[in-house]
Amino acid sequence: MKNLLIFLAVLVLTFPNYAQNLTKHSIKADESVESIAKLYKISIADIYAANPNVTSALVVDSILVIPELNLVKLDTLAVEKEFDSYKTHKVRRKETLFSISQKYNVSIEDLNDHNESLQYKKLRRGKKLNIPVFKKIKRQNEEGQFSYYTVKASEGFYRLEKKLGLSKELLMTLNPELENDGLKLGMVLKVPKSSINDIENTFISTTSLRDSLKDLSPKNLALLLPFKTKSIDLDSLELAKEQLSRDGYINIATDFYSGVIVAIDSVKQLGISVNLDVFDTNANALDLKTILDHTDFSKFDVVLGPISLQNLELTAQYLLSDSLPVVSPFVKLKSNYFNLFQTIPEPEWLRNKMVSYVKTDTIPHQTLIIHDSKSKATANYLKTVFPSATLMKSKIDNKDVEQFYLMLEDIQKVLLSGRTIVFLESNNEGFISNVTSMLNAMNGITVVVDDEDNEIEVEREIILMTTSYNRSFEGLNVSNYDLSNLHFQYPSVNYNMELPEAFNQKYLAQFGTFPNKYAIRGFDLTMDVLLRLSNFGTLFENSSNIQTSYIANKFKYTRNNSGGYKNETGFILKHKDLEIIKVQD
Repeated sequence: MKNLLIFLAVLVLTFPNYAQNLTKHSIKADESVESIAKLYKISIADIYAANPNVTSALVVDSILVIPELNLVKLDTLAVEKEFDSYKTHKVRRKETLFSISQKYNVSIEDLNDHNESLQYKKLRRGKKLNIPVFKKIKRQNEEGQFSYYTVKASEGFYRLEKKLGLSKELLMTLNPELENDGLKLGMVLKVPKSSINDIENTFISTTSLRDSLKDLSPKNLALLLPFKTKSIDLDSLELAKEQLSRDGYINIATDFYSGVIVAIDSVKQLGISVNLDVFDTNANALDLKTILDHTDFSKFDVVLGPISLQNLELTAQYLLSDSLPVVSPFVKLKSNYFNLFQTIPEPEWLRNKMVSYVKTDTIPHQTLIIHDSKSKATANYLKTVFPSATLMKSKIDNKDVEQFYLMLEDIQKVLLSGRTIVFLESNNEGFISNVTSMLNAMNGITVVVDDEDNEIEVEREIILMTTSYNRSFEGLNVSNYDLSNLHFQYPSVNYNMELPEAFNQKYLAQFGTFPNKYAIRGFDLTMDVLLRLSNFGTLFENSSNIQTSYIANKFKYTRNNSGGYKNETGFILKHKDLEIIKVQD
C-alpha cells in the first residue's frame, strides 16, 4: 500500500503542466475508471493522479475530479464567421450536399441554414443553391498549442512517455492513425507544444563556435579530392581546358578546394593555423588505396572527402583503426562506420521535415498527391499521413508503358474550388513541366464548362510542394514563372541567399571569379570542422545537439544506431516573385 501511495504521489508531481483545468464527474452505475478515462479522452493514470484516494472499486454518485486536457479537444476549436454575400451554384448530376460543401469549403450546416428549401425537398439536378461567402473566418490557432515530433529508432510508447511526458492514450487520441498503423520509425506525431518545447530548443538553437575557441593548436587537415591530374594533357593548354570544362569531377573538386582555402585563411584571423595536405584520388580506387597505404594518417585531425561512394567507403573503412574522423561533403553511404560524418541529411529526414511543416497549415484545404511510378512509395506514405488526400498517377498506355503526363480534364475533375495543397513527386522533367503548367493555368479564377455546356467561374488557390526536390525541377522545360505563381515549396540541404559582400570580395580577389555552391559548401564545411576542433579538440566530443550555421549550410550531428554521425538540419524554401526565399530553418 505504501508503494502504491508513493507511485500516486509521483504521478501527481509529474502530471503535465497543461492539465491544470479541472471538472467534476458524478460516477454512474456500471462505470469504471477505464470507461471514464475513455469518455474524457485521458489516461487512467491521469484520473488516479487527480484522485489519489480513489480505488478501482468506484462508488456510485461519488465525485471524480477530471483534469481537462484542453489541448486534446480538437473538435472544440472556436470558429467565428461573418457573412458577406452569396454565390449561386446549379446542382449537377450525381452531386451531393457533401461534394458541394467540399467544393466551396463550407459546411453542410451552412448550406442548410442558407437554403430553406433543403429542409423540405431533396437535392435535385438543376436546382440553384445559395452558397454563403464569409468575409472572415477566425479559427483558434492550433500552431500555438501543438507541435510535431518525428519518431526515432527504438522509440516505443514507453520511451515516448518518459521523453515527452505523454501517455499512450493521449498520443492515440491526438494521432488516430496509431490505432491501425501502430508506432513506426519516421512517423510524424502531433503532440502538445508544451511537451516538446524543451527538446526542440536543443535542436534548433544555433551556436556560434567563433566565440568560444579553447584549443588554438595547429590543426592538421587531409583533403581527398579527384583532381584527375593523371588524365589531363598538360602539353596542350586548349585540350586541358576542354577536359576541365567537361569533367564534372574536376570542376566540383576545384570549386570545393577553393572554398577550403578561403576558410583556412579566415580561421587564421581567429588565431587558428592549419596544416593542409591535399591528395589527388584521380577518382580511382586503386590510386586511393596507394595513398592510404603509403601515408601516415595518424598525424591528421580529420579527413575531408572523398566525394565518390566507393572511395568514401574505402577511406572510412581503412581509417577505422586510427579512429580518424572522415567527413563526407556530398555523398551518402548506406553502410555506417563510427568514424564517418555524413553531412547530407537523410532523404527521409528531409521528407519528414516537409511533412511536419505542411501539418502546421491549419487553413482549410484539400490535398492532392500527383506522382509517377518511381515515386509510388513516397505517394503512399503521404497518403497515410494525409488520409483524405487524392492520389493521381501519370498516364499509362495500353502496353503498360508510363507516358509521364496528365490530361487537363483529369486534374480539373479532382481539383475543387478553394485552397489546395498539391504534392508533386517525380524526377521526370517532362512530367514536372506538364503538371506545373496545367496547375498554373488553373490557379486563380478560371472558367470551366460543365456537362450541359454551362460556363462556371471557379476560383482556386493552388500551393505546389514536393518532399523530394531534385534537378528535374530546375530543368529548362520547367517554368520558373509557373513555380513562382504556385508558391512552390520544398526541403533543401542548403540555402544560397545573397552572399556576404566581404566573402564575395575575398573570393574574387583570390580566384578572379565569384563562388558557386560547391565553393560555398567547401567554405562552410571546412569552417565548421576547424571551429569544432578548436572548441572540443575532436569531432567526436559534443557533436550532438550543437547546431552551427554558416553562409548557406547548417550542421547538427546525431549518432546513427549502427555507428557514425549524420547531419539533421535543413531548410524549407519557397519560390516567390521569381526568387527563392527561406520560410523555415
